[in-house]
Amino acid sequence: MGKLLLTGVDGNLGAEAAKILMELENKENLIFCGYNPDALKPYADIGIETRVTNFNHKEGLAEAFAGAERLALISMPFVGAKRQNAHRNVVDAAKEAGVKQIIYTSLVNADDETNPSVEKKDHIYTELYIREQGLDFIFLRNSQYAEAMITNYFTFVHMDSVLKNSQGDGLMAYISRKDCAKALAYALHRGGEYNHAVLNINGPELMTISKFIEYGNQATGNNVSYKELTDEENYRVFDAMGVPRTTDGVFKEGSEAPYSSDGMVTFAQAIREGKMAIKTDDFQKLTGQEPITVLYMFEHADDFQVGDRHSKDA
Repeated sequence: MGKLLLTGVDGNLGAEAAKILMELENKENLIFCGYNPDALKPYADIGIETRVTNFNHKEGLAEAFAGAERLALISMPFVGAKRQNAHRNVVDAAKEAGVKQIIYTSLVNADDETNPSVEKKDHIYTELYIREQGLDFIFLRNSQYAEAMITNYFTFVHMDSVLKNSQGDGLMAYISRKDCAKALAYALHRGGEYNHAVLNINGPELMTISKFIEYGNQATGNNVSYKELTDEENYRVFDAMGVPRTTDGVFKEGSEAPYSSDGMVTFAQAIREGKMAIKTDDFQKLTGQEPITVLYMFEHADDFQVGDRHSKDA
């Protein structure tokens, strides 16, 4: 049997997945990849094979993936042609290297043509490309990271305690990024049990943003309320925060919203229109565990913040 290869271990999701995977597998079975050699060194120091990769350039990727039977591709945090090109480079190199199965972190309802999220376009592109190359796959269609909205909640605590966006009464089964990492690690670990699988990785409860805020208030003692905006008003909120409209823009260091506003506003629109209201028990079946609740995350909020962007997009 070939090795299990985890990409992006120098990022937030990848680092958490690496930690869990090291508990599930012998280090001799693992290959960890990332673009930052400094982040790879601690793994190399304990005997895990590490390889430096930059998905924006195909050169050397097939060699970096050599010896792997299953590969986990964590989607890049930029949006559009750059992300599609990076993902295509990984898939092409994986096929050339003889990788049998790709585990890809996708998005709930990625294949719905009526889903307005610009994020989903890259995810369905990547899913279809993997299928077209004839590779086996596990697509982990993740719900929204709760961490993103927990950080957002505290942003508005520091402002006027009125959380404003355009998702209205739409439903989302918010899930922790830690649980998405756990699902990724388990998918690598148990990949041989799955074939051409699509799994929805969802939190334990479908809820509106108002309910999400209620949990935040219950846990923290704050008194945040919710105000629904139009999509254009939502753009202006992010403009005022200095958030770039696309991932081609400049991201402020330490930003509480390290994403593009185009991605966030169209994502809110998708929630509002009911395109993200998906809840399954796929996470429980894959990991044998229950997902973390939003209330628990708020009660331990310091451990559930969105953090900085970790990627190389050039």
